[in-house]
Amino acid sequence: MEVLVSRAVSRPRSGYRTPLRKPAVHLASAALVAPLLLAGAGPASADGTAPYTVTPLKFTTRVDGRPCTVDADLYRPAGTDARHPAPAVLATNGFGGSKSDGTTDAIGRAVASRGYVGLVYSGLGFGRSGCLITLDDPAVDGRAATALIDFLAGTRAADDGTRADFVTRDGDGDPRVGMIGGSYGGAVQMATASVDRRVDALVPLVTWNDLAYALAPNNAGTREGVSSDTAGVFKWQWTNGFYLMGEGQTVLNASLDPSRFNNLTCLHFASRACDTVRLLNSGSYPADRTARMLAYARSVSPVDYLSRVKAPTLLVQGQADSLFNLNEATATYEALKARGTTAKMIWQAWGHSGGQAPGELDLKQGNLETSYVGQRVLAWFDRYLRHNRNADTGPDFAYYRDWRSGYGTASSVPALSRKLYLSGDGKLVDERSEVARGSRRYANWLVPTSHSESSLAGLLGLPDSRPYDIKGTHLGWTSAPLPSAVDVVGAPKATLKVVSPSTERVQNSGDAADKLVLFAKIYDVAPDGGRTLVNRLVAPVRVPDVTRPFTVQLPGIVHRYEAGHRLEFVIAASDTAYVGNRGIKPVTVVSAPEDTGVLELPVVGDRAE
Repeated sequence: MEVLVSRAVSRPRSGYRTPLRKPAVHLASAALVAPLLLAGAGPASADGTAPYTVTPLKFTTRVDGRPCTVDADLYRPAGTDARHPAPAVLATNGFGGSKSDGTTDAIGRAVASRGYVGLVYSGLGFGRSGCLITLDDPAVDGRAATALIDFLAGTRAADDGTRADFVTRDGDGDPRVGMIGGSYGGAVQMATASVDRRVDALVPLVTWNDLAYALAPNNAGTREGVSSDTAGVFKWQWTNGFYLMGEGQTVLNASLDPSRFNNLTCLHFASRACDTVRLLNSGSYPADRTARMLAYARSVSPVDYLSRVKAPTLLVQGQADSLFNLNEATATYEALKARGTTAKMIWQAWGHSGGQAPGELDLKQGNLETSYVGQRVLAWFDRYLRHNRNADTGPDFAYYRDWRSGYGTASSVPALSRKLYLSGDGKLVDERSEVARGSRRYANWLVPTSHSESSLAGLLGLPDSRPYDIKGTHLGWTSAPLPSAVDVVGAPKATLKVVSPSTERVQNSGDAADKLVLFAKIYDVAPDGGRTLVNRLVAPVRVPDVTRPFTVQLPGIVHRYEAGHRLEFVIAASDTAYVGNRGIKPVTVVSAPEDTGVLELPVVGDRAE
């Protein structure tokens, strides 16, 4: 598709000057921006004019007790008017972006060129929009989006008096409107739908379910989805990177708008967001402060308000994503389905950690019509915004697989179906009777001794070492060479029991930082000994109680372990992307046929399509 740069902009109203677009520094941009660039203003008409116009607009609304100015662009397809209305699509930026960051404005171009009215805006605290950064809080960010839906409904005007009488309506004050966007622009969709039933369709890409899990995951002791009552393991690289990006808005997007300033110790975030980051960085997690932190992080997360989301939702999550992994989307998907909300889920290749693959959705190239995910997005809007009952919205669950052309599909996420046992001699065996008695030990150092996830340097294209584990600081169990290929689709699970007397003595101190921290992962070991950590994903664990067995949910993957390869299950004492144990905590793992660790895999057969 030929890309037509369309800036047939309606003449700005008096006093408005189109701002210069400053280059922005986005931590996630190295992985996200290229795939999320929805492109293609569409072919020009016979006389060479663009198929839509773009009008800069501002909306002043009141959220969280303060006035807020929202900066937006309206993309209006040619020929739309009160007699010929069109459905609308609302979108906003990922964290650190704006309406004109090359990602968000491309969404406007893409939907307008396909006949939808596009309204894209800078999220609160970003670009030239006012107010504080509140992490997609429904009561703030959701309510701000509601004001824009009022505009699309024709019940309010923009600050310059512009009104929208050209949007399809389902009733008085009820525009037909969908939302699309990725990451920070994904969660805000569910936040908006939770406070405004007028939203008709959602397409959240690569976003979170529980921000407490995303920033400090604990893959043991989960009570619902990915949420655990035990404080998780601080993901310091991602969290501090985004925090600096938010506080750096003073430099990145300088503004004299007082609504964007909080105080000298918390410049641009809501105070509770700053408190959360400070607590995570403190390395100490007293029960009362941790409970407040978890409650806040979840209050701005879909896990807290999904019961109020009724709009049909197409979840698209990336397999290569150490920020918001597949388990987050699965938790959202299963919660929506359980509440009777129409929901489907796609696991595409790329996410925050890279992973772009040939033929995958690359909206920078405008391949909506030719990529699997793009076709699904178009069909979703066709069905729920254009009310085309013949639109095929596809299977409930689909996943990209690099070993076979096309996507695999299923009616649900595959269940755990194969067990392997941790033997005392370091083997991973098929039968409990094959387990050898024995014990093995590792100990952590005061500095990280394992490296799994891509570092920020790697995400920005700088040199980054391959995954490694230093001898003596981890344990591994390795299978025999596989007689045939094994296809894993979903989240493996490990049931473990460890012995750590030094942890037993302090784990009930009232500070979760005294509990044992470990990291679980699975390598694919080739016949030549080369080890591959699938998408470089790891499961951080803060063990609730080392005197009891515990279950670890590993990050979801889609991977073929080829015939002749071996699986290696590893428990490591630390990881460079996370804050680890407080003090030295040696760990022993004892194995016996009647009592040993178990690794379970969601294996799919050749018949999965």
